[in-house]
Amino acid sequence: MNTDSFLSYTVANAIKNQYKFDKAKIQAFIRSISHLSAQNTSCIAIDKLYTGHKMKQNRTQMTSKTKVIAVANHKGGCGKTTTVVNLASELAKMELSVLVIDLDPQANASLHIGKKHPSEVPVTCAELLLSEVEKLPQSIYDDTNIEGVSLIYGSLNLGKAEDELKDEAPRPSEELREKINHLHGIYDVILIDCPPSLKLLTSNALAAATHLIIPIESGSQYGMYGVTDLIRLVEKIRRINPELELIGALLIRHDARQTVCKLIEASAKEQIGKLIDVRISTSTKVNQSAIAQTSVHDIDRTCKVSREFKRLADVIAKQLNLV
Repeated sequence: MNTDSFLSYTVANAIKNQYKFDKAKIQAFIRSISHLSAQNTSCIAIDKLYTGHKMKQNRTQMTSKTKVIAVANHKGGCGKTTTVVNLASELAKMELSVLVIDLDPQANASLHIGKKHPSEVPVTCAELLLSEVEKLPQSIYDDTNIEGVSLIYGSLNLGKAEDELKDEAPRPSEELREKINHLHGIYDVILIDCPPSLKLLTSNALAAATHLIIPIESGSQYGMYGVTDLIRLVEKIRRINPELELIGALLIRHDARQTVCKLIEASAKEQIGKLIDVRISTSTKVNQSAIAQTSVHDIDRTCKVSREFKRLADVIAKQLNLV
């Protein structure tokens, strides 16, 4: 949709909903965001540029709808990206609008579902965190490898951005929240893929989130490594985000027949307190889907691990009143 067509679309939508607006400001705002769908861009334009009582009233109603789920664990290789990608895919298949935010400098989620290489994207999470909210629409890509899932790319520059936030931002843990507050009511679910650390990027994710999933590599004797530190960070972040709610630990690469998996499950229940009532099995389909840059469902919708991710989406959607 070109600028003129989108301007007509946005203004017509504004008039229909009795919003007050400044046509010139809207026109200037949408020049650089042609990569977004008309529906999503219109909502962002409304949120940013329209004023008046009705907007404030609708804003109050909208903010209660979007669920922001951080997927975090200090340990690398425990299934954070796998969980984010496949949960996003299954939620989108339920006709929910989903945004993935890749907050990991390794950018594995971006490499998995993005159609561009992160180095080719002008506004990634790194630039977004260090900029004003005006760059938010430029950072969102609706055209991804998974239908119905939008993406804010990660990049190697996130490491540098983390250092700059620490040195320069007045509230360094709240920059992401400040940005994505403008997306409440536009997406049903925002999933944040966190880096394997407990530094400022993860703090930003937790400060912005409404909910938290902790993936645990059940088949590894080191599966619980760092979990106690993560729980301590969650308690610290609740001082600025008291509404952050733990959905639970998600056991990944789980085989109930193995002793180590039984021990990790018991330890996770004791240390974390809540386990999601779904276990994700070990499967070669997970690696196949990553190589194919798609979801497990699109590789083999009938396989066991695909059914498990569907059940995970069903459980979370029901628990969070998404359906």
